[in-house]
Amino acid sequence: MPRKVLLGALTSLAIAFGGAALAQGQFGTADEAKAMLQKAVAAVKADKAKAIDMFIKGEGGFKDRDLYPFCANISDGKVLATQAKTLIGTDGRTLKDKTGKAFGQELFEAGQKPEGTISEVSYMFPRPGETEPVQKISFVTKVGDIYCGVGYYK
Repeated sequence: MPRKVLLGALTSLAIAFGGAALAQGQFGTADEAKAMLQKAVAAVKADKAKAIDMFIKGEGGFKDRDLYPFCANISDGKVLATQAKTLIGTDGRTLKDKTGKAFGQELFEAGQKPEGTISEVSYMFPRPGETEPVQKISFVTKVGDIYCGVGYYK
């Protein structure tokens, strides 16, 4: 009898934790993207070099499902951090999506606004690990001499 009770308790725990995981969802939300951006801004202000390294590696909670921060220089648009590793070191201003939208320039312009201003930029971009672009909305803000963003996918 105790074995049945233990098995029932373990099954209940599995259902409870499984439900919590499902409640979080497979993809990040707009609110979660904004929260990660605020965390990224705080990390950059505390230690920019360490923050950029953590963003690239996805460490410290800076990679959550399909949410991740990206950053670039305000001066020249050079990409400093992103999960799309092939873009690091390139001029982000030149990026266009599959529809031809110059979203890289829009991100750059959003990053030129006064510190503390959060802008939204909408464009097509693949989720991490995928190749087919889907609708993405990024929240972007200036942090010192760089701008950072976190986007969520629709």
